[in-house]
Amino acid sequence: MIELDHQIIKATQAGLPLTPQPYQTIADKLGVSVELVMQRLIAMQETGIIRRIGVVPNHYRLGYKFNGMTVWNIADEHIDHLGKQVGALDFVSHCYHRPRHEPEWMFNLFAMVHGKTEADVKQQIQIIAELLGEYNLGQDVLYSTRILKKTGLRVRSQRV
Repeated sequence: MIELDHQIIKATQAGLPLTPQPYQTIADKLGVSVELVMQRLIAMQETGIIRRIGVVPNHYRLGYKFNGMTVWNIADEHIDHLGKQVGALDFVSHCYHRPRHEPEWMFNLFAMVHGKTEADVKQQIQIIAELLGEYNLGQDVLYSTRILKKTGLRVRSQRV
């Protein structure tokens, strides 16, 4: 990673600037071209320094007060293809496979859903349950009560 990469990360770690051309704003702040900023961001993604650049909405402020992590017990041999189907649903913001911790925790498929009402979330859970069908060996939902982490990569300045 070159010094400019550190500067780009520090310039974006609180989020992209809320301007019509955020990458141009970053380039201007760092005194480089927007093309160079884009090249370095792509290079950092390709090398795995950063995974992605994306929007992280505050669901509560958007009116989605019911946010539930649905958890499912799916036979391991079916988790990949079923997880892809669940993750493709337009109301699922993220979906992933996690290890079980039996006997206390038998769930291995997690899918986050968001609704303006509890009824919205229950309907979404029912759709997922129908999609999983006979492969659903158990389920639960964990409702969030507050926002935890809404930040990306953080880099502290090194002291010499």
